[in-house]
Amino acid sequence: MAFVLSCAWALIVAWLISRAFGQRNTIPALKPLSLSSREFAPFVTVVVPARDEAGNIADCLTGLLGQTYPQDRLRIVVVDDHSKDATFAITAGIARDHARVCVLKAPPLPPHWVGKPHACWTGTAAAPVETDWFCFVDADVTTKPEALASAVETADLKRLDLLSLAPRQELGSFAERIIIPCGLYLLSFCRDLGAAQAAECQDAAATGQFLLIRASAYNGIGGHKAVSTEICEDVALARTIKRAGHRVLLYDGKALISARMYVGWKTLWPGFTKNIVEMLGGPAASLTLASTALVLAWATVFVPLIAGTGCAHGDASACAGLPLAAAASAAALGLHIAGAVYFRIPFWYGLLFPIGYTIGVAMTIDSLSRHMRGRVQWKGRTYP
Repeated sequence: MAFVLSCAWALIVAWLISRAFGQRNTIPALKPLSLSSREFAPFVTVVVPARDEAGNIADCLTGLLGQTYPQDRLRIVVVDDHSKDATFAITAGIARDHARVCVLKAPPLPPHWVGKPHACWTGTAAAPVETDWFCFVDADVTTKPEALASAVETADLKRLDLLSLAPRQELGSFAERIIIPCGLYLLSFCRDLGAAQAAECQDAAATGQFLLIRASAYNGIGGHKAVSTEICEDVALARTIKRAGHRVLLYDGKALISARMYVGWKTLWPGFTKNIVEMLGGPAASLTLASTALVLAWATVFVPLIAGTGCAHGDASACAGLPLAAAASAAALGLHIAGAVYFRIPFWYGLLFPIGYTIGVAMTIDSLSRHMRGRVQWKGRTYP
């Protein structure tokens, strides 16, 4: 029995590693580019939805104002979504010194709208009529000078209608470092990114941290009004645009943008619990996937332990399976240590991944409970 368990464990780990590397290769890296010579650059309106982002908005705007993109073809619209902190005051101060920045206060949230889609929708309504591209950037995103030019040039060259950039994730606290890598690994294991990236597939891959969308495509689907009730509005918007016959592609943008999504447990837990069910494909799928991840994570510890215990008691098949079980568990650890290195955090966080997946299951159960009770909460709002 121990030998069969060890063999099964080795096959599972081999598949997981193959899956992880295969998924990584489906997302091309976007490298810094300059705009090709042309008489007029496309007009870009950057929309930044901001709710209680006093700690981030100045850095976000500093990055956007430092873009190499032609300044006369760029407008930045910040929509303050009823912040309770100094977000509006900070943004208004920056806007006074920079004519390209416009700051708005979002109107009251209408029925059947989630806050972020409504803020984005409000921002597009204030865009100049000559806008060729909308670029939606989260307030916690910092951009390098070439980010916008690189995105626009690539979208034009590839004839894309929506280009999304996955940022380099900045992980500051213990909670972020133990949870976020596990969450991203789980997504890579359960979502077929290769299929989602294919033009013929109705699914789409995107992240709302940076979405560059051709204005004609955006307006053609009705803008964010088409996804007004969606908690995960980024993927929903990308799917809607793709199903309307437009081209959508997700790029690895870590060379151009970075973001710190959450700061410690206070924002990490509610941030994940509002999204988990949608990100993992619904209530049944999310519970199944999170539970499977939990079992496999702890199998790293217990499968070699079972084989070792059997071998110590003279079970020849257990002794035969022990090296295989140990090698598979070492490979699983190596995969997560590689993830820690990728995220530029101490390698030993990779050794703690069973704890990360355990917390992930608790988050999933909490998320399911909130969805079933119609009490999904985020930044002081409750959504049915």
